[in-house]
Amino acid sequence: MRYSLLIFILTITTVFSQNKKSKGDGYFFEYAYQKAITAYESDKDKGILLTPGQYLNLADSYFQIENYEKATDMYSQYFSNDSVVDNFRLNRYLHGLTKIGNDKRIDDVLQKRETATDKEFLENIAFNRTILGSDSETVALDFKIFNLDINSPQADFSPTFYKSNLLFSSSRPNGKKTSYGPTGESYLDIFNGQINAEGQLTGIKPFGNIKASDYHKATPYFSEALNSVFYVLSNTTEGKLEFDENGKNALAIGVQKIDGDFRFLWRDLSTSFYYPFYDSETERLYFAANFENGYGGTDIYYVNTNRGSIMSAPINLGPRVNSPGNEIAPFIFENGMYFSSDVFYGLGGMDIYQTKIDVNGDFSIPVNLGESINSAEDDFGFVMRDAGSGLLGYFSSNRKGGKGSDDVYGFMVDEKPGIKTLVVKGKVVNKNQSTVLTGAKVTLKDSDKSVLKEVLTADDGTYRIEVPWQEEATLEVTKEKHSLFKQNYGGEALDELKDLEANVGLVAYEDIVEDREGQKVIKLRQFYFSRNKATITPEIAIELDKVVEAIKLFPEIQLRIETHTDSRGGSATNFRLTQLRSDAIKKYLIDMGVSNSNILYSVGYGEDKILNNCKNGVYCIEVLHKKNQRSLFVVLNDNLLFK
Repeated sequence: MRYSLLIFILTITTVFSQNKKSKGDGYFFEYAYQKAITAYESDKDKGILLTPGQYLNLADSYFQIENYEKATDMYSQYFSNDSVVDNFRLNRYLHGLTKIGNDKRIDDVLQKRETATDKEFLENIAFNRTILGSDSETVALDFKIFNLDINSPQADFSPTFYKSNLLFSSSRPNGKKTSYGPTGESYLDIFNGQINAEGQLTGIKPFGNIKASDYHKATPYFSEALNSVFYVLSNTTEGKLEFDENGKNALAIGVQKIDGDFRFLWRDLSTSFYYPFYDSETERLYFAANFENGYGGTDIYYVNTNRGSIMSAPINLGPRVNSPGNEIAPFIFENGMYFSSDVFYGLGGMDIYQTKIDVNGDFSIPVNLGESINSAEDDFGFVMRDAGSGLLGYFSSNRKGGKGSDDVYGFMVDEKPGIKTLVVKGKVVNKNQSTVLTGAKVTLKDSDKSVLKEVLTADDGTYRIEVPWQEEATLEVTKEKHSLFKQNYGGEALDELKDLEANVGLVAYEDIVEDREGQKVIKLRQFYFSRNKATITPEIAIELDKVVEAIKLFPEIQLRIETHTDSRGGSATNFRLTQLRSDAIKKYLIDMGVSNSNILYSVGYGEDKILNNCKNGVYCIEVLHKKNQRSLFVVLNDNLLFK
């Protein structure tokens, strides 16, 4: 596999000490992988033990020449003998297994590393496997792709719009005497061409609006808002290359005001930066880099700026976007970020993905754009803009049938690429106490009530679910000893979920019940019937409505309605009165939609269960008699509800 960023050093330099020198080391770092293999294998035949770093160099070399059987065998053996598995090599291992069709081994590796793997990465895998395995029409848009006539036998890549023109990077000869050692081609330069009605380029010439340099200039992005071009270039001082203490010359980010001054924006002699993109809306400058503590190879970062002047340290986009592989070439169009990644579950080397950016700045699951634009090789550097009734765009690829090592391709398409997804997110709280609920189960079901996805809320009570678009969906939220939340969404309500948070309040069972008289009862304020009456007054109805709500929250509750009275009046009369009151309560609840299955009994106990000494013949004040006038809603299946 050969990434089209030939001089951008996406091959990770080994972190192991190379105390033992081998000819293979030199070949490897010159990208002469077949020669490196021959040298390393010769050392092994002579009984020379390779260092861990050289062993990985050899495995990487087999991977680069697409001998995936040999590469995966070596990665597997290395990982089994070493507990430290760097993410970059892990992605290569899984990529190789994908190429040879060993899906079972992939699943075994992921399962073994599940606890040590970011949950976002696991979700990305599952989502894209589903999408790429489907016949979704939203993926298979009708792209009209064409190779540009101006492509050369050398590398041509990284297109970007410049007013009505197109800029791109190329290693084609440009009259320079210097050449880049590892490739033997010219140092990269930026070229400019006019876009004609068919999307082809004419009048190709070096882009003369940026600072002259004999060394690398590449991956431009033109900001119309700043009238400036951001691009990467070799670190130089007074026209001479600068090197770090290890002899490395890295790529810096510069910005050139059209017909104005040039300045370096970000430079580090030991770290290269790739593919700057300036978002004028947020004033963020995005780029790719291989910083330490990233998620894999090159990750996408951004820095906050003030009209292009850097105002913050680099911020990693996180594991939703960045994978154990390499991510490069960010481009934002209408709240969607397009970028390329060589993560193992793609279709080729580098594939183009789209992630949506919501109103809070969060990224959706990156979705592979599919075979309509991605190939079995490297596809990257994607840009597009409105053109008439459709869209005109460009990208780079080293797919078969091209003119050179990398070519710039144009495309026309009627609608924005990517698939429509349903994102449901929010927070789950205790409705009565306004405290967050951790570990609540959130389930999204389709119109057939089949589970689309199920997650648990995080420590802060938040959840997020993303699935392919559904015309109808049901959200269910449950937590042990809490109420059930269930809501169906369709039509406009479903569309609104894109911009709203589905915050959910659950009620704890213990918040609606209490212990009284040795049994579990629904918690209510005490209410009283009029003397010798069984009429449901408005005041009583307020409390009974709480019983209705409790049953809605916990539909499995089974109740016994108990009504008691004081000792005044005859015993038989009190029995009849309390039975009438219990029956009146039951009728009200049934009329309010409660099922008969929720009310197993309605009983009047008369004066049989007096709570104090106010029995027959005993004088008591009214307040003491009232303590015996009560209605209880006893939960009969309390010990069975949450088993």
